[in-house]
Amino acid sequence: MNNIKTVFSIKDLENLSGIKAHTIRIWEKRYNILEPLRTDTNIRTYDLANLQKLLNVVLLNTYGYKISRIAELNTEKISLLVREIVSEKNVNNHALNAFKLAMVNFDQNLFVTTYNSLLSEKSFREVFYEVFIPLMNEIGLLWQSGTISPAQEHFISFLIKQKLLINTEKVQMLEPTKTDKVFVLYLPENEIHELGLMYLNYEILLNGYKSVYLGESVPVESLIEMKNYFDNIIYISYMTVKPTKDDLQDYIDDVSEKILLGNTKIWFIGRMVEFIDSKNLSDNISVFDSISNLIAEI
Repeated sequence: MNNIKTVFSIKDLENLSGIKAHTIRIWEKRYNILEPLRTDTNIRTYDLANLQKLLNVVLLNTYGYKISRIAELNTEKISLLVREIVSEKNVNNHALNAFKLAMVNFDQNLFVTTYNSLLSEKSFREVFYEVFIPLMNEIGLLWQSGTISPAQEHFISFLIKQKLLINTEKVQMLEPTKTDKVFVLYLPENEIHELGLMYLNYEILLNGYKSVYLGESVPVESLIEMKNYFDNIIYISYMTVKPTKDDLQDYIDDVSEKILLGNTKIWFIGRMVEFIDSKNLSDNISVFDSISNLIAEI
């Protein structure tokens, strides 16, 4: 948790910017875009200022500025141009870079400023779909590659969670208008990644249904208990890392045996669903490969 990066390798820059290391080296050698540091063994490393400049350069290059032209500008001018070109067309890419910088530098003010700027132009749903979902996907890859630390992942996840809770509280005040089914949302035992599930809870409430949010690491026995309170339940389980690939089928079999009776259904979503063999599932089980596809089924 304390292994916080302030110095980055060129591989880290590739992961954070989406630009191949080979291209970054060319930009550096030919155009002096970056100013690397040197270790005692002469290995190039890069600080936060280099990372910020690279992200800004990538954004300018994406929207038509040639690298040779960008290279003629100082860092202040590059930052000014980035602010000037932020518009409805490219605000999402700019926001993604800003959120990544906020994560890397533990900069809560940058996160809030960027979020508020987005919210002045978009609804919360648009912000989540267009920016937060791509950001969460990138965070997962950055964490797996070792580019960011667990502390940085927890920092940015908590800030996103705050915004989800604020917006969910607003729709929780509304009485359900649809009573033909009740949704019970949970994470399997030892699963703690709940941002996706929290957003589904928001969407279900927004669509006028009753939602019972059980949260993380819920044993199957607690799911059985829900049947004493509600009829026509649809359980939604978000599986990011648990159960593991090897345990997945046993888990599905256990859930099917214990809770899938009568009109009860269960919907699975998350990274682990790619390992589910859909051909052998009962009619009461559905698998979704994206949040948008699941919401369309509500």
